[in-house]
Amino acid sequence: MRIVLMVLIGIHALIHFFGFFKAYGMTQFDAISKPISKPVGLIWIMAGILLILSLILFAIKSQYWWTAALLGVVVSQILIFAFWKDARFGTILNIVILIPAIFAFFGYAFQSKIADERAEMLETVSRKETSILSESDIRDLPEPVQKWIRKSGALGQEIVQTVYLEQDLEMQMKQGDEQWSKASANQIFTVSPPAFNWTVEMEMNPLVTIAGRDKFGQGKGEMLIKLFSTFTMVNSKDSPRIDEATLQRYLAEIVWFPSAATRSYIAWEEIDEYSARATMEYQGTIGSGTFHFDKEGNFKKFSAMRYKDANSEEKLEWVVEAQKVEERNGIKIPIACEARWKMDGEYWTWLRLRVMQIEFNPILHEE
Repeated sequence: MRIVLMVLIGIHALIHFFGFFKAYGMTQFDAISKPISKPVGLIWIMAGILLILSLILFAIKSQYWWTAALLGVVVSQILIFAFWKDARFGTILNIVILIPAIFAFFGYAFQSKIADERAEMLETVSRKETSILSESDIRDLPEPVQKWIRKSGALGQEIVQTVYLEQDLEMQMKQGDEQWSKASANQIFTVSPPAFNWTVEMEMNPLVTIAGRDKFGQGKGEMLIKLFSTFTMVNSKDSPRIDEATLQRYLAEIVWFPSAATRSYIAWEEIDEYSARATMEYQGTIGSGTFHFDKEGNFKKFSAMRYKDANSEEKLEWVVEAQKVEERNGIKIPIACEARWKMDGEYWTWLRLRVMQIEFNPILHEE
């Protein structure tokens, strides 16, 4: 579809260049029977240049390609109205270009909203000098949690305050579906205060794309899903169920920055030598889950009773299991995971993820 759109934009731009050539006597261009004055010819080439610019920006996947496309379509349509008898069918090409350009505009607006949310979120991070995680920081934690933190290599490293990560995903939209949709996501976390902002782009098929954003902050959670980044499919917020579910998600995801296990808003209870229960409470929202480790101390899985969405009447078992653990930037983390819900007595694996990039304390190191 990208190639088809690029070809159509290129053809439409070329037609406008011929209008300029006709005005300056460089070609006959019999498709337009009326004479074209030189000043109007400049408008023809303006439309062509704007369309070519939009084509170039679209080809390099610039998020701003829609600006040149919309301007080009407007100028083009003005010319079409002026030469309606000969040029009226150019309106079809303008519509074909206009529709994806409008979707691109809404996608840009959606990403701008996320950027503003993240900027506001990062403003709350403590700018005090980072400290090193030591044995004294973990001595009150249950033994299996201490063993995990030591095994991860987090001891002797900076205590993490902010995290940036990128993920490749495979997702199923409903139980029993055999189709896996590929997606890419990126996420930022803060630890003091605890918060995250996660955004995903998923291609359901060559014609349908979905954009989503989940966030947790100030003890509150939100889940937003938009078709073509434009039409709202899910907008869950102001819900105690969503608040608790997103808090539990934050709790599960500290496996990517183990030093967060020492924060005062997380209370730990040892279950046995390989597991411990964590209860997180922040600004009136409470959630819990169990961390399981292998005999070497590596993270194995996280399990919790969790609301699936804002309309859930009861909690379901939710499990995140590590498939592969590797070192990234000096800390051993699960780089491949699967997430599943237990529904109707069966486990449904709906998400496979792989961490492609992770940075610890990026904004602190920039200062």
